[in-house]
Amino acid sequence: MLKFLFYLLIIPVYAQEIHLPTVDRMAPVPEPLKIIDFKAMGENFDEKVFDFKARGRYWPLVWLDENRANFDERAVGIYTTIGDIRQGPTRVSGSFHEALANMGAVLGATLIGIDKSKQEYDYVSMLRNYFNRTTHWNIFQNNTTPLAGAQGGGYGRDWWYDVYPNLLFFGIYAYYPETPGFEEMARSVADKFYEADKILKGNYHYSYFDYELMLPVQNWICAQPDAAAGHSWVLYSAFKKFGDLKYLEGARSSLSALENNKINPSYEVLMPFGALMAAKFNAIHDADYDVEKLLNWTFDGTAVCREGWGVVVGKWNKLDVSGIVGSTVDHGGYGFLMNTYDMAWPLLPLVRYDQRFASAIGKWMLHAANAAKLFYPHHIPDAHQTLPELKKITKGVIAYEGIAKYSTHEEYSDLPSPVAQGDGPKWIKGNPDVTQFSVYGSAHVGIFGGTVAKTNVNGILKLDLLKTDFFRDPAYPTFLYYNPWKVPKAVSLEKGDYYDLISGSFFKGSNIEIPALSSSVLVRVPVNGKVSYEGKKTLINGIVIDYRTKR
Repeated sequence: MLKFLFYLLIIPVYAQEIHLPTVDRMAPVPEPLKIIDFKAMGENFDEKVFDFKARGRYWPLVWLDENRANFDERAVGIYTTIGDIRQGPTRVSGSFHEALANMGAVLGATLIGIDKSKQEYDYVSMLRNYFNRTTHWNIFQNNTTPLAGAQGGGYGRDWWYDVYPNLLFFGIYAYYPETPGFEEMARSVADKFYEADKILKGNYHYSYFDYELMLPVQNWICAQPDAAAGHSWVLYSAFKKFGDLKYLEGARSSLSALENNKINPSYEVLMPFGALMAAKFNAIHDADYDVEKLLNWTFDGTAVCREGWGVVVGKWNKLDVSGIVGSTVDHGGYGFLMNTYDMAWPLLPLVRYDQRFASAIGKWMLHAANAAKLFYPHHIPDAHQTLPELKKITKGVIAYEGIAKYSTHEEYSDLPSPVAQGDGPKWIKGNPDVTQFSVYGSAHVGIFGGTVAKTNVNGILKLDLLKTDFFRDPAYPTFLYYNPWKVPKAVSLEKGDYYDLISGSFFKGSNIEIPALSSSVLVRVPVNGKVSYEGKKTLINGIVIDYRTKR
């Protein structure tokens, strides 16, 4: 009790808030406001999509791949979109399927508590076939074989398609560390990324990197310097897992290469991982990276190579689409479901390491969670989607690939804004309209499902800051609550002892009043824990609860 009374003597010093201009342009509260149950959506997705006996036109969406491309074992294929004619058990020996869908589905399900290694098949082990030994790249790629993909090595000539499956793998590896072969594969990926960074010497201005020849290449695709963010995140994960200091060196070097860009190098999904790494290095290793710059590059749509890539802001025909991630300029704005889900993965953990961005990220998450439902045909009015007559085919779990202000398809140009649609028919001649329903984007629903929960106050979400912070140091349960209302709101909590990173104070109780348009970042701390300090860090029982303590 005396220790707890000591807590109460600490005078609150509120964290200096940093605004992000793009988020500031969003309405205080999205309208209409309705947050769907993402955990339930993820559970339903897993049940329906991994059902080999599913009935209905275009179902089942999975098949067994007997191609044995990289290992002498079968894999599972998942359609990229409903009805994609490139895929299925009779196409290219059943070997064309994408890690973005398969790994995304496994990671997403895992985040909501489903053990994907103990279902009808061990779906975790089956992911080994994305580790491309046949290409001699010895990293995870988006396809299992060069034959399977459209451009040789899958989408291997487009750098983010090579880098991102390895982030997905490390996220999965964190939850299934005993899977046979995963340790060797993780070390191989980390070694490849480390050597690539040494060869690049701070210059990531290439279309892709050939991880067999260990050479950077420029082709018809513009340079993607934000691949450095992916390298940094993977290498730091490897450092935390294996303790090899060369991986820490590589993570720091690649992050510096990213920050040293003079113009916004955002391309697809990797930039926010750079922002997370900057916050981690600052908090844990006393570095001085510009987190604010990297976050603004993530949000503000000033990307040069991929013009306008960032976060959409707007209310289109009374439907608030603010928060979706994609192009801010294509047809007035064109956001994608996978990108929107996946940006929460790095940005939520970032708040633990730099709480100055809590309100900005909390507000973005509220808008993103609200807008995400509009990708699903059962949650957007029929007049605003391209295929309302086919919505039953989705079984309520498959969403459209994207939402555009004005449709990118000429035949739907008369639909009122916004328009839920997809690009599947444009990928290959003969792909049916139903390929606008995106299995790969919908597969990532578990990222929101594992991190987003409602509270007793409408519009205030409970956001888990640990769930996607893979390979982190030990931590106590930590949640972000953002109050979008213009008056203080009392939020119910599980009764216990807490530390608030925003006020820098301890309290005991079962509720907290959050100031108007502000945040609380609450750590559930042990009763009568021993408080200590190391530089800017506050610890309880030797575990850091605050990396930016003001005393």
